[in-house]
Order: sequence, then C-alpha cells, then structure tokens
Amino acid sequence: MSRDLQSPVPARPKPPGPPSTVLPSEAPPLLSVHAAVAFIAAGFIGFIMGGLVFLSEKSVPKAVAAGLGSFGLSVPVLHKMIG
Repeated sequence: MSRDLQSPVPARPKPPGPPSTVLPSEAPPLLSVHAAVAFIAAGFIGFIMGGLVFLSEKSVPKAVAAGLGSFGLSVPVLHKMIG
C-alpha cells in the first residue's frame, strides 16, 4: 500500500499486531498414539528384562545393559506389530 505524498508522516509507526499464536488444542501432538504405545511397551519390556538380569546376576551394569538392549530391540518390533 503506497502512502499519499501529500499526507504527513505519522509521528509513531503502527505497533505490530499480536503474534499469531497456535492454541495447544490446535498444535500437532509431539508423538502419535501409536508411537507412544510402542515406547511405553518397550520401556516396560526393558524394565522387566533389566530386573530379571539383576535378580539373576546381581550386577547393575549387566542389568542396565540388558534393559537398554531389550528396549532398543523391542521398539521396532512393537512398532510393526502394533501398527
């Protein structure tokens, strides 16, 4: 929009309008329900496996490794099985 050359220049520029905000109800979810269920189930499997290894070996590093390994291996399997 061009300014009329005969009109005076405003002393203060117009303030910018309110920023376009997205309401939380309109924002897309961080994870889909499918992914959330797969991660929760994999976490449960990893926790159980880690606990079982700890009960049998009495070693925290082995239990953590077993839990993380079973979590990592079960995520893609559960992703395919659930969806």
